[in-house]
Amino acid sequence: MKKWLTVLTVSVGMVASSAMANQCGDILGHSMQQLKTRESIDLCQAYQGKTLLIVNTASKCGFTPQFDALEALYQQYQAAGLVVLGFPSDSFKQEYADAEKTAEVCYLTYGVQFPMFASSKVRGKEANPVFKALIAKTGESPSWNFNKYLVSADEQTVKHFGSRTKPDNKDFIAELEKMLAEAKPVTKPDTSGD
Repeated sequence: MKKWLTVLTVSVGMVASSAMANQCGDILGHSMQQLKTRESIDLCQAYQGKTLLIVNTASKCGFTPQFDALEALYQQYQAAGLVVLGFPSDSFKQEYADAEKTAEVCYLTYGVQFPMFASSKVRGKEANPVFKALIAKTGESPSWNFNKYLVSADEQTVKHFGSRTKPDNKDFIAELEKMLAEAKPVTKPDTSGD
């Protein structure tokens, strides 16, 4: 009986540890639909412990060429723990209603490889839950397309940068590199002995 209770206690502890390891804050605690698919991604499961750059994008905007620099940033810093997340939005009336056209601009015109999500609102009461959390943390709502939110790996620090701050801006890069250096990897419990 004691052996059975010990096994039960260890099993419950491992499940609880695993559940705790998968808990995320208000920013990553959601599932979001990918661009041009019906599939959703559990943001917590996919990006927990990563430094994030979250951007509201639009296909028909003067800032749309920033996709090139965002992709370059993603390629340069991905191995260091950066994930760029793109959220197309028509909140400023510069995104296609057709997901196919949005995907064409992102994937074919600009060669985007970082995760892109289905078009959604990024301002006001109808903002998607990720942007509601970003706005709550920073007090800064997107004022136009291509606002950038740098999010620390533990989701505790969020820095807002406006549309005019280019992804290769030296002050922006300094903040990004600082967050990457401070990131502590999320350790998951070792379950190899199960």
